[in-house]
Amino acid sequence: MRTRPAFPVRSGLGFLFLFLAQALAVAVPIEAQAHGDTVKVVVTGQREGHVTTEITWENDGDAIDEAVAATVNSTSPDGSRTMGPWRLVRDAGSRTGWSTAEVLPPGTWKVSVDVGFPSLGHGEKEIAVPVVDPVPSAATPSAAAPTASASPSSPAPSGASAPPVSSGSPAPAPAGEGGGTDRTVWWTTAGVAVIALAGAGGGVLLRRARARKR
Repeated sequence: MRTRPAFPVRSGLGFLFLFLAQALAVAVPIEAQAHGDTVKVVVTGQREGHVTTEITWENDGDAIDEAVAATVNSTSPDGSRTMGPWRLVRDAGSRTGWSTAEVLPPGTWKVSVDVGFPSLGHGEKEIAVPVVDPVPSAATPSAAAPTASASPSSPAPSGASAPPVSSGSPAPAPAGEGGGTDRTVWWTTAGVAVIALAGAGGGVLLRRARARKR
């Protein structure tokens, strides 16, 4: 049983189909090879401890629109410390800038970047991460000084009369307070006088009585 092709080669539509298939087969490899089979990786330095890079196509320097799969490894000059592997993320607002989300501690580091997709690429550089001084904290305001109490020599408030200044002599007693004392002194003096007079009179009478007896 013979089957007929959907688009006979001898027909105009069949020739068009074959032409498009061959053109597509040729165009795909050409487009894939237009940028080259490697990517260029340039380690530009660091930004606040984040490793920064520029990644482009090797042949024409175009930006890579696809996602980039890359790993970042860092080693101290003496090899005692290593950081990574970390991955790269695209910088916001940039087509060729890539950086790490992680932060390198202060010091000197030998950084190597290896790209595996969309093509192979490698870059390395020694960078230095400076020590950042901490932001000084705001000075704590000192406690408010206590309000000084008014001294005894402070002037009297306006409208208040100042107390009289003592001259050394006792101030006169208010009316009604010294009356009892004066009366007591008077009665005491009068009593002494009466007793003295009574004694004198008794002495005179005693002498007269003795004189009569003689």
